[in-house]
Amino acid sequence: MTTRRTFTLSTLTLLLAAAAPTAQAQGSGQLNIVCSVQDEWCSMMSSAFAKSSGLKVNVLKRGSGEALAQLIAERANPKIDVWFGGTGDPHLQAAEQDLTLEYKSPSLPQLHSWAQDQAQQSGWRTVGVYSGPLGFGYNTELLAKKKLPVPKCWKDLLSPALRGEVQVANPASSGTAYTMIATIVQLMGEDKAYEYLKGLHKNVSQYTRSGTGPIKAAARGETTVSISFVHDAPGEQMQGFPIATETPCEGTGAEIGSMSIVKGARNLDNAKKFYEWALTPAAQQLGVAAKQFQLPSNKAAPLDARIPDFRKIKFIQYDYAKYGKSSERKRLIDRWEREVNSLPR
Repeated sequence: MTTRRTFTLSTLTLLLAAAAPTAQAQGSGQLNIVCSVQDEWCSMMSSAFAKSSGLKVNVLKRGSGEALAQLIAERANPKIDVWFGGTGDPHLQAAEQDLTLEYKSPSLPQLHSWAQDQAQQSGWRTVGVYSGPLGFGYNTELLAKKKLPVPKCWKDLLSPALRGEVQVANPASSGTAYTMIATIVQLMGEDKAYEYLKGLHKNVSQYTRSGTGPIKAAARGETTVSISFVHDAPGEQMQGFPIATETPCEGTGAEIGSMSIVKGARNLDNAKKFYEWALTPAAQQLGVAAKQFQLPSNKAAPLDARIPDFRKIKFIQYDYAKYGKSSERKRLIDRWEREVNSLPR
């Protein structure tokens, strides 16, 4: 059985030592990574791998949409070797557009089935490195002050009592919000889903650019409810904010954060070394050390107590292959812009 525990600062010291053993430098050269997770996580991973490998590691921080745009722009002359993190849909789109390299990792049998499925669906051009469920964040103090019930289901967000009390990101810029649309479409059917989104629109005060923006706003009392990945809440709680979460009673989707090797990578051997290292239990624990609480893809990775327990969440059978296609994403977002975002609130 996988262990769940809570990390402390002393654990972090041991973890960094495990992820980056004090061995002799194993090679020379460099590695260029575009990183689509939080800054602290990017920094910890690059430092630990540099220490472990003896390589010079250059990191460029980009959101997943921006990273995909860079890969497209640099197709003829790639400057990036590895793309780490961010929602899986853009990674699948990169695979579809032949921007990433087919690489069937020998580590695949060590990973959860959802991570292996991500690799297979992409033609072995990406792999799942973490996952996190979509749900609701809510400010416990505001909810009590306004005498509002805890939102536990998708239908609860349509309550007239929540008018102007909900924030969610804009799906044109946010993988989180696109995951929401794709989830609701699969749960309700497309036409009913867009009727739902029109009703939700009345209660939305703001569509943020970033997927983490709404839960940060809820934590700070700037909105009452957010639609967010629930693994973003523990980091806010650790800062003392009154934020709690629920996952929808009808069912929900999950992101699969992914990793891909760029086709035409200048430092291909080093990219493969990083890829294999990033799939190890020790490397995957750096997420929690950086106060990020997604479920790691390696089945042997110990689980922090603050990582959502997937066994207690009702998930839909999310079709990552279909909803990861560029054409499907564009079609659904265009429909949202036309039928939902254009409406007054």
